[in-house]
Amino acid sequence: MKCVQFESVGEPADVLQTGERAVSSPKHGEVRVRMLASPLNPSDLMFVRGTYGVTPALPQIPGFEGVGVVEESGGGLRGKLFMGKRVAVLNKSGGNWAEYAVVPADQVIPLSKSLSLEQAATFFVNPATAWIMTQEVLKVPPGAWLLQTAAGSSLGRMVIRLGKSLGFRTLNVVRNPDQASELEAAGATAVVVFDAARGTQEDFRAAVRQVLGDDPLQHAIDPVGGNTGSAVLQCLSHSARMLVFGTLSEQPIQISPRTLMTNNVKVEGFWLGNFMESKGLLFKLKLVRRITQLINDGVLASEIADRFSLDQVREAVQAVEQPNRAGKSLIVMAPSSS
Repeated sequence: MKCVQFESVGEPADVLQTGERAVSSPKHGEVRVRMLASPLNPSDLMFVRGTYGVTPALPQIPGFEGVGVVEESGGGLRGKLFMGKRVAVLNKSGGNWAEYAVVPADQVIPLSKSLSLEQAATFFVNPATAWIMTQEVLKVPPGAWLLQTAAGSSLGRMVIRLGKSLGFRTLNVVRNPDQASELEAAGATAVVVFDAARGTQEDFRAAVRQVLGDDPLQHAIDPVGGNTGSAVLQCLSHSARMLVFGTLSEQPIQISPRTLMTNNVKVEGFWLGNFMESKGLLFKLKLVRRITQLINDGVLASEIADRFSLDQVREAVQAVEQPNRAGKSLIVMAPSSS
């Protein structure tokens, strides 16, 4: 089979290459999926660089998310149930940037035929993360404020649309002032421009308080870390919760023990793969139905910027890392009609 792989960690454009591998047979409890498409997510690029939370087993095929068709089962109830079905593939070990992927059957979930190939390929990492963090974990109620950093990202824009749809208010932090009016037009309740390399935590706290007034800030999500995540912590109200789900700055968050002690603030890590692994099939099927409806309604739909073949992976990763780029890039293994 044709696949994308890397033999050493490093810059994706330098170490990724297209090659050939034998197609593996699934063991008991596994399925073999003929892959149709897989997006290029920030986690994939961090994985290639060796900075993600999963260590590559070199030589390694990247790709944590994607869509495909189950063509072979190694045995087990789920494998038999999913035979011939189009499924989302949440591949915890990586391996979706290939014509075939062999994964545990509990890492694939059947998808509705109403979803396009593009929306099926991007079904989980952003849409599920946006829904689960805000509604399953934080349970942000209507009228409450949710602060999010990196709000101009694809996931950030989904959270804005979700807030508008469900009635919670979003306070959105961006570095680029040009994004402020764009996000407000998309439904953001408020936007704060903050660059941790230039501004201070006091500046940030003042800007946030100017927006909130006397309203409490009980909920926050942060994929950045570093000084930005640390600044968010200083703005949280008593008994607030903050979910950390990324390390875009590659810098640690600085937490004063007294902040945790006196304000009873809770800082928690969120990893989609761990959350999904803790849930049963019934929860997953209900989640899929809910997210499918929200995607079809446009609330959690992914904007697709461009498509590349497996042979074009270096061009794909270069395109993804262009600044202020909107939309997802896909690696497509099969025609869009699949």
